[in-house]
Amino acid sequence: MPTILDTLKKGTEYLENYEVEEARLSMEHLIAHVLKVERMQLYLDFDRPLVEEDLETLRELTKRRSRGEPLQHLLGVIEFHGLEFRTDARALIPRPETEELVEHLLARVGDEKPGDLRILDVGCGSGVIGLSLAHHLELSSPVMLSDVSDEALSLARENAEKLELGERVEFVQSDLLGDVSGEFDWIVANLPYIPDDQQTELSKEVQRDPALALYGGERGVEMMEELIRQAHAKLCDGGLLALEHGIDQAEGLKVFAEDHNFHPVESVRDLSGIDRFLFATKIS
Repeated sequence: MPTILDTLKKGTEYLENYEVEEARLSMEHLIAHVLKVERMQLYLDFDRPLVEEDLETLRELTKRRSRGEPLQHLLGVIEFHGLEFRTDARALIPRPETEELVEHLLARVGDEKPGDLRILDVGCGSGVIGLSLAHHLELSSPVMLSDVSDEALSLARENAEKLELGERVEFVQSDLLGDVSGEFDWIVANLPYIPDDQQTELSKEVQRDPALALYGGERGVEMMEELIRQAHAKLCDGGLLALEHGIDQAEGLKVFAEDHNFHPVESVRDLSGIDRFLFATKIS
């Protein structure tokens, strides 16, 4: 009967043959998932034999991983800003850069109580931005999450239930701000920003994300520009528009926001030193 170590070695070699990135790490996560243990526990149990039922489940998951199915979809969950979210093919897999966006937003609140801060998460996907803010901030108004996709909203609702946020959040189906009511202090978004002609350049894993959540138009910025146009009417005076964007898009979006009555407009780099976030304040 093969042990954990035997299975780890064999599975890693199998995934490497299919050029899966971080093959050993993928196998560690899959084995831990099947055995329902923490990944680091595997190192203490290398000699533990695996029963056939677990091996059969693991074989199927390993095959799916070799075909490019994202590890996060196979595990069904992802950690984001200290919280566990469900993730699957209904929405974009949350990226580390988006965690940084949440950190920047929380830093703007600091130690002060946000009180009546009204927040809208546009194109919420699985809900990681809006739900994280609702979890970490004590707000008198619910955080609103919007998305054009029925499937994404269903996943976001499941995550809100999983995090027991209840009346601290509300949802609306909307194409950008078209069906959103009310006025907000913050409008935050991680919208699609990949140019349409770069589809073939993406990894197999990224291509498993919904196209609706990836491609932002011919230049990649069209959807963000439209949000900037619409956001001015939905923000209170001095309100903040916060965007995550792609590489080499910062300067164009900064100028566009300034031309649409936002000032100041700040461009902030991510931990890799890449201009990644735009923070634009509405001029009354």
